[in-house]
Amino acid sequence: MILLTGATGFVGQALLARLAQDGRAVRAVSRRRPPTPAGPTDWVAMPDLGPDNDWRTALAGVEQVVHTAARVHVMHDTAADPLAEFRRANVEGTLALARQAAAAGVRRFVFVSSVKVHGEATAPGQPFRASDTPAPQDAYGLSKWEAEQGLHAIAQATGMAVVIVRPPLVYGPGVQANFAALMRWLARGRPLPLGRVRDNRRSLVALGNLVDLLCVCLDHPAAAGQTFLVSDGEDLSTQDLLRRLGQALGRPAQLWPVPVLWLRLAAAGLGRGAAMQRLSGSLQLDITPTCQRLGWRPPVSVDQGLRLAAEALRQRTRS
Repeated sequence: MILLTGATGFVGQALLARLAQDGRAVRAVSRRRPPTPAGPTDWVAMPDLGPDNDWRTALAGVEQVVHTAARVHVMHDTAADPLAEFRRANVEGTLALARQAAAAGVRRFVFVSSVKVHGEATAPGQPFRASDTPAPQDAYGLSKWEAEQGLHAIAQATGMAVVIVRPPLVYGPGVQANFAALMRWLARGRPLPLGRVRDNRRSLVALGNLVDLLCVCLDHPAAAGQTFLVSDGEDLSTQDLLRRLGQALGRPAQLWPVPVLWLRLAAAGLGRGAAMQRLSGSLQLDITPTCQRLGWRPPVSVDQGLRLAAEALRQRTRS
């Protein structure tokens, strides 16, 4: 039996569908049970992730845990103390689950962390590696790193195998936030001043690729105790991403060739400097050790992943 947290989230829903397709027995956890849950999945309702959650009933008979639930990174956090809130959910809540899982005899705990553990940017051609010294730059990234450290301590004390997966931006059917806004902008044929953002490189991961790796990490003997980076294996410039996303949407991207320096200056003046840095800067991941250790390759190409995301957007628009 697999316990899946965050089962109604973006990653959780896709992973739940894949596990059901593979015939795996799953107990799904979310804040509320879906009105019409699909398949034979056993559902358990759980309050917001925190240190006081009682997981004993949910963990009965469970051998593996995939922990996708988290307080997620948000652009404009309104909490009075964001770091305290991230720590309560992502550190204390995660470690409470892990301790109870170890006590219940769970043999493997797969934790979905974040590339933000490493930082916010890389120099072109100098990708992050899982072995790099972590350097989180925000409360979300710090909370994920602290959770990772706590999980390794629990693993050492109890013998429960822990696997860490650090994804970058995940896209696919049902994606929300900035990526969805970008797709909607392109689908409407509106121009973007990003035609000269062509020298950066960014790693992304299609939802299907992340789900596939998580499934591998559940059972692969070589995954135990390891930390893995994951991506599509093809890094894109912002210009290339927009052009290929436009193709997937059937609306060629209209890109104005505005100099990058002008964009950064204008964004800084509008208080959007960080957002422009993400669009114009690089963030690359080296997944070679992941592929070599697990004998894994991303099964979904970038263009396939973009087409799936675009088709889901079209379906939502029609409905």
